[in-house]
This record gives sequence, structure tokens and C-alpha cells, in this order.
Amino acid sequence: MSLRLSTVILPYRRWSEGGREAWQRAEQLGFHAAYTYDHLSWRTFRDGPWFGAVPTLTAAAAVTDQVRLGTLVTSPNFRHPVTLAKELISLDDISGGRVTLGIGAGGTGFDATALGQEPWTPRERADRFGEFVALLDRLLTEDSVSYEGDFYAAHEARNIPGCAQRPRLPFAVAATGPRGLRLAAQYGQAWVTTGDPKLYENGTSEQSVQAIRGQVEKLADACAAIGRDAAEVDKVLLTGFTPDRGRPLESLDAFVDFAGRHQELGFTEIVIHWPIPDSDFVAEQKVFEQIAMDAVAQLR
Repeated sequence: MSLRLSTVILPYRRWSEGGREAWQRAEQLGFHAAYTYDHLSWRTFRDGPWFGAVPTLTAAAAVTDQVRLGTLVTSPNFRHPVTLAKELISLDDISGGRVTLGIGAGGTGFDATALGQEPWTPRERADRFGEFVALLDRLLTEDSVSYEGDFYAAHEARNIPGCAQRPRLPFAVAATGPRGLRLAAQYGQAWVTTGDPKLYENGTSEQSVQAIRGQVEKLADACAAIGRDAAEVDKVLLTGFTPDRGRPLESLDAFVDFAGRHQELGFTEIVIHWPIPDSDFVAEQKVFEQIAMDAVAQLR
């Protein structure tokens, strides 16, 4: 399968002040998909503008025609499967069946305490994530769902007419641990990684590639354990969190080299951040657009 190139557009700009134009330009540049983060606030953007993911994606659906849209990623930190399912079905309908749900267990950032709760332990996050994904799968494929679990419940939750995509919109499951990888193998049409966070500060590019190779192998083992061919699962790398940081966006050649090394590991989609001045995602817009238009052809 040829490599696909996608982008992630952080929702920090007003729609009337560059927000709309970014999503439209993403489609013009030929990106396979344009994603956004699903957070209430995020890291250094906490004290500045930050808009909701689902309304942003709905607006993007209304001003684009072909580019796929989605979250990277949604988590249980402040979402409930019943209400999320209703929003996703609506978004999938409005977009004409162009939505991918990137979904992960969540972390310990601002989202983890914004509703007044104590941060969950890693074990509790994993427990909740497993129940969240399984219930969301049912809600998006069945007309009526009743369920009583350890963390979530649904009572005759109606989701008619269901997703525009059948049997439901695709899940891209972000995971690196054994329990998350099993969820990706069971429910995911795609799997997402950002690499090994332990290598971000002091690791090398070579160490990162080796760590990601190990993740790919563990995903294959998780698929094999349930009799699934790992080749059926798209493999997505969200860039910007490996030791390479922003270097792959410094030139077309640098990106082709970076993407090629990960394509050899079996990745089918690379996601790059839309440039943001004075941030960790700073990049020259001209170079970014050259990569968008020319890189994939060089990787065939």
C-alpha cells in the first residue's frame, strides 16, 4: 500500500481568523486526512484560545468535500460513550461519511482533572479505555443499546440511523501497551503511535525507529492472538513526538528520508502538524506545503 500523508490542525484559531482557511487549504494540498486534537486545553496552549473538536470538525465538514476528518485523539477523560456516539453519527452524516475516530486512553494533563475528578491511575485509565471502546463500538453499530458496566452505562440508547459509513466509522486506536494493542487488534481499522515518549528528550532517531519497530511487532502479536492479519490494520504515525522533533519538516528531502524509514516499518499513514508560529510545531509554511504536494510521489 502506498503511503498516505495527513495533517493535524490544532483548534487554536477563531474560525473567521484563519481557522476556515487552514481546513480548506488542507484539502487543496491533497492531504488524505485532516485531524484535530480533542482536548479541553493542551499544554502550552492552556492560557490561549482553544476550541472544541467536534464543532470544529463539523464546520470543517461544511467547507470541504473530499478530505477525511477526525480526532487524534479522543479519550474517556471527559467523554461519555453515549453522548460521543450521538455526536459522531451526526458528524459522519454531515461530512458524507468522511470521519475517522482517533481514540486513546488519555493521560494526566488538564483534561484529566477539568471535570473536578482526581486523575486516574494508569490501571484505571486502561480499565476505562477498554470499556469505553467496546461500548462505543456497540453504540455506533446497533440501533438500541442497554449496558451496565463498571464505569459506563447506557439505557436503551438510540442511535438511528447509525453511521453513514458501515458498519460504523473507522476507529484509529492509539496504544503502545499490551492492553491497548489488544483493543487496536480487536476494534481498530487503524493503529496510532507517537513513538516512545521515553526517547523524546535524549534518544536518537535510530533508537526511536527500533522502539517503533518493536511496537509494530507487538501489534502483530496482538492481531495473531485473535486470528487477525495485522496487514488489515492501517498503521499511523503522528509526528512531532520522536527525537526527530521538527527536523523532518525542515526540507522535502528531510521528510522523505524520515517518512521512508517509517514506511519500511509498515506504516501506511504519516501525520504532520500544521505549522504554528512560536510553538513546538513551528515550520516554514512554504516547505510544509511542498512536502504535502510532493513527498508521497517520491515515496512510491
